[in-house]
Amino acid sequence: MIDLALCGADVLRPERLSTGDLVVSDGVFSDADPGGIRRVDLSGFRLLPGIVDIHGDGFERHLAPRRGVMKDFGEGLRAVDAELAANGITTAMLAQFWSWEGGMRGPEHARRLADALTQTADLRTDMKMQLRFETHMLDDYAAMEELVDRAGIGFVVLNDHLPHDALIKGKRPARMTGQALKGGRSPEAHLALLKQLHANGQKVAGALPGLAERLTAKGVILGSHDDATPEGRAWFRDIGATVAEFPETQETARASRQAGDPVILGAPNVVRGASHAGKVSAADLVEKGLCDALASDYHYPAPRLAALKLAKTIGLARAWSLVSEGPARMLGLTDRGRIQGGYRADFIVMDGHGRVVGSFVAGRPAYLAGDIVARFIA
Repeated sequence: MIDLALCGADVLRPERLSTGDLVVSDGVFSDADPGGIRRVDLSGFRLLPGIVDIHGDGFERHLAPRRGVMKDFGEGLRAVDAELAANGITTAMLAQFWSWEGGMRGPEHARRLADALTQTADLRTDMKMQLRFETHMLDDYAAMEELVDRAGIGFVVLNDHLPHDALIKGKRPARMTGQALKGGRSPEAHLALLKQLHANGQKVAGALPGLAERLTAKGVILGSHDDATPEGRAWFRDIGATVAEFPETQETARASRQAGDPVILGAPNVVRGASHAGKVSAADLVEKGLCDALASDYHYPAPRLAALKLAKTIGLARAWSLVSEGPARMLGLTDRGRIQGGYRADFIVMDGHGRVVGSFVAGRPAYLAGDIVARFIA
């Protein structure tokens, strides 16, 4: 940890971008310059709060580049760490499934990731685990809760990705053979499992409120995923799942905000200008004030790119808060997300082309690249 006075940069403070000096001392931002500390000329660069990625599964490719290949999750996490830091993400929620899909989205993989996060040393970014639990896995409720307790998981999102429409019509679900192979099952065994879980449907409505009550009693933040209607979102809100993750329609997002539910949208949706699945435009929802946080979803560069794109219409301070202070507040991480005295010194250095050339976590450098390196070693 190095005490620094970063001089002459454009600094994004809570309300606006202004040129000045920024002091980092003992891992936090300081309002006072004690003198006698290392001074670095960063004129021509911008300093912004570190990105807090509230939901991202881009880590999967590092932990499972090919089925069964990655035995040491620690090395995979170090590769994730480097990618996060290079994209300005200083805090990341790794969105890990507990799903009937099996393989890297199965329960055993979730347990291994939780253990690896605890045991892997020297990670520069702050990685935490979000658990995405498939609600129809009734027999797994107790085991999932045990992992939440053991690993201290603080954010659980309730999912239902079963292909109900196909199963109701007696059709073979799309992509079923590929899913089966990834899960280590025959297509026939996989279809039988899907039918069994689909048959749990009527029991889920009775079992899920109890699960939600137990989790919220532990202080776990609960959300629901891909809500299609305001009525569906209201049901989850009533059982304690207060976060609306990726609502599929403007009506659902609006109803969520009106009820006080924070809304998470996908940054890749903003970057592309539309949902890859043909759903609601995230940029439209942001401009209407119906978004609290943008998530990387599946692409770690996306939060930065989305915020810079939105800055052209809603201003940099508001746009950047959607990838920093907004998600930090939703997660209860009140020590980060803004550049202000007393806050943890999580920040990034950006060049004039919008590229991340430096990332710092609690005052420690996690990534430095390009011309800025000479500024620090001069």
